[in-house]
Amino acid sequence: MTTYVYDFHQGNKDLRDLLGGKGANLAEMTNMGLPVPPGFTITTVACREYLAHGRVPAALRDEVDEHLRALEQAMGRRLGDPDDPLLVSVRSGAKFSMPGMMDTVLNIGLSDASVPGLARQSGSPRFAWDSYRRLLAMFGRTVLEVPDELFDDALEAVKKARGANSDLELDETDLRGLAETFRTIVRDRTGRDFPQDPREQLDLAIRAVFDSWNGERARLYRRQERIPADLGTAVNVVAMVFGNLGMDSGTGVAFTRDPGNGDQGVYGDYLQNAQGEDVVAGIRNTLPLTALASIDRPAYDQLLSVMATLERHYRDLCDIEFTIERNKLWMLQTRVGKRTAAAAFRIAVQLVDEGLITMDEALARVTGAQLAQLMFPRFAADGQARQIARGMNASPGAAVGQAVFDSRRAVQLAAAGVPVILVRRETNPDDIDGMIAAQGILTSRGGKTSHAAVVARGMGRTCVCGAEEIDVDTHRRQAAVPGGLVVHEGDVLSIDGSSGVVYLGEVPVVPSPVVEYFEGKLRADGSDPLVDAVHRIMTHADAAARLGVRANADTAQDAERARQFGAVGIGLCRTEHMFLGERRKLVERLILADGDEEADAALAALLPLQRDDFVEILAAMDGLPVTIRLLDPPLHEFLPDLTELSVRVGVAAATGEAGVDGEVVLLEAVRRLHEENPMLGLRGVRLGLLIPGLVALQVRAIAEAAVIRRRRGGDPRPEIMVPLVGAVQELEVVREQAERVLAEVAAESGIDVPALIGTMIEVPRAALTAGQIAGAAQFFSFGTNDLTQMSWGFSRDDVESSFFSRYLELGIFGVSPFESLDRDGVGRLVRLAAEEGRAARPELKLSVCGEHGGDPDSVHFFHRIGLDYVSCSPFRLPVARLEAGRAAVLAADQPSDTA
Repeated sequence: MTTYVYDFHQGNKDLRDLLGGKGANLAEMTNMGLPVPPGFTITTVACREYLAHGRVPAALRDEVDEHLRALEQAMGRRLGDPDDPLLVSVRSGAKFSMPGMMDTVLNIGLSDASVPGLARQSGSPRFAWDSYRRLLAMFGRTVLEVPDELFDDALEAVKKARGANSDLELDETDLRGLAETFRTIVRDRTGRDFPQDPREQLDLAIRAVFDSWNGERARLYRRQERIPADLGTAVNVVAMVFGNLGMDSGTGVAFTRDPGNGDQGVYGDYLQNAQGEDVVAGIRNTLPLTALASIDRPAYDQLLSVMATLERHYRDLCDIEFTIERNKLWMLQTRVGKRTAAAAFRIAVQLVDEGLITMDEALARVTGAQLAQLMFPRFAADGQARQIARGMNASPGAAVGQAVFDSRRAVQLAAAGVPVILVRRETNPDDIDGMIAAQGILTSRGGKTSHAAVVARGMGRTCVCGAEEIDVDTHRRQAAVPGGLVVHEGDVLSIDGSSGVVYLGEVPVVPSPVVEYFEGKLRADGSDPLVDAVHRIMTHADAAARLGVRANADTAQDAERARQFGAVGIGLCRTEHMFLGERRKLVERLILADGDEEADAALAALLPLQRDDFVEILAAMDGLPVTIRLLDPPLHEFLPDLTELSVRVGVAAATGEAGVDGEVVLLEAVRRLHEENPMLGLRGVRLGLLIPGLVALQVRAIAEAAVIRRRRGGDPRPEIMVPLVGAVQELEVVREQAERVLAEVAAESGIDVPALIGTMIEVPRAALTAGQIAGAAQFFSFGTNDLTQMSWGFSRDDVESSFFSRYLELGIFGVSPFESLDRDGVGRLVRLAAEEGRAARPELKLSVCGEHGGDPDSVHFFHRIGLDYVSCSPFRLPVARLEAGRAAVLAADQPSDTA
């Protein structure tokens, strides 16, 4: 038979799924012999049944009765006894700490009849009426959903009438009157009197905790923190101890270390003559915890002893709530405390040095998300900045620069040493030069997975997207913001990619010492405890990792940065970015060439440019593998805009302008090649097969660059990746061309530079026929960005602003599938392709080079299915390295799940 209720002595800290975090830790402290008020926990199972059926399980009432009798016997008091009432608190307690859950209700069991009895037993009528007015307000707002402000306004009115600065200055008469006012508020707002039956109070509070699991705040928090919606919450019923009995009583919150920076010491707050939530509610200014030493030294010493005991027991920073009742210490809660990213790294290595945890455990206790927070610069908080807008915090960091409204101008100013913020409605591939040149990117449209956001994160650029308050006018080079203000080109903006806030003017920026460490500018020499902690944990992560981490890098500068950040090679070098700008015209000539002679001329012009690019990248990555993807742009990116060209031809024809014949021929060619959906059209391997000489051009450039590097004493290790393959026959044709060119260059130069030839698996059919494709491929690299688009049937750039937010609200997405891999769909394709590819070719190298290669959750999945490496943008390399190590450590005791 299902058990719904556990006394504290029946549980332990390992039963968080059943008892919730609060209940499990109360049980643990009880069994440790610490001073915990007696009580019991109603399990998450009862909550799930209540939510599923709309009613409390039939057996729950009898179990609560049984445990309530045991509690009454332990305390020597009875719930509802008018002469000596037992009072209890009701607290929610899910497996994970959730700020959105129901607030605590204290003093349940008090009624009009029992207040006099509490006054006699305590010797303090003021205390009794103070406790009753607290119950009325807490129960009213939390259980009966009476607006907070009604109780707060009534309290403030009494304080004002008395000339009191705090509730401590109110006497028994004031509090008695306040209780009557609160009862009236409850009756007027709910249509019923405050329940006088203590058992009804308890039952209503229990149901309110269950209902709060699906409250709006709780759902929002779960979505944000990716907490499963089906866990349910436990309910803790605890005998009351009172911190509001006088100045020899109080309540406080303590941390065993500083949760802000990890420093060791005594941290926390204390409030005399206060109860429960008063400290966190901020009703009065608190005292630092160290002040308790002079107020009540024995209780302070005991608290320090308990804190040390708990930290050793939990082997981590502990967050503690306590009450002192007439000089007696009671522990009300403990949990592993939340902390900043800096504190997380520092505390982890401190605990290693103290012998409490191993380096493996230290590595498991920090996350890639925390490391990312440490890497982004931040604005100095001087309070002088003028906020003018807010958008989505698309790519963290702090950036300051002159506002510019087109990429060309951004490049010009940046080349002159002027920092700029690129302001656009949205960005597209033509903006890549401006995005590289800019300190930060600000768009009025798009979301966290828009082009601007994805590219900015990849480059480590600060980005704020979707700032809808800003009306960007690129033609007039200005932007209107609320309040009638107009930002003109040249005006200075500061954008905060961590919060999404946009400021007018320059806000001072504080650099990240962690990035300076990765760049080699700071050493782990003991001068900065945070840098030392990051160094130790990263060193251990690299040693523990099985999964390699390469970089997505398209330039020598990116490659050099990637090497500084610990890349073991380049997993994706995209060549389409090399053909933008001035070179675009050469590609246009090649695509639209009328005959072999014109095509050969375009190829001849492109070859040295492409070769020089590869020489620089291979030099930056000397001795490490460099996977170069052959050209993979949607064709329209290299052709004139159809609409603009049509207008130009039409106007020229109408005005009799000379030279229109060439434009007409160009228009016909563009119309012939125009595609309604370019992402699903002539791109990738298809472009290489359609345009003679394109594959040969790129392979020859790679091979000749490798020969140049070898002659200069280098150790080039190029790999050639064919994009968008959907059938093995496509790869076979391209591979034959590539091998022929490689052999020609070797014969011409006398230097053989071997290059692996593989493919990017980004089309669902390629994943489903991976066994066949592996026969012609030496490696697979999963392009999870396109694989996600094609599996779901929607375009990343289009759907972010249309329905993604609604899907997240409805819980259809827990997180965007472009941010974290969709394991059930796309992940299954990756696993299938890995298994069938390796079955056909056991030595097949497997990797991921999509955006997911730098996502912490996705990295763990790729480790489990046995991939060889992930590849991500240079700035995300440390995060991926950390998570690769964590994946190995966390999976060490789990069953093997390799392909």
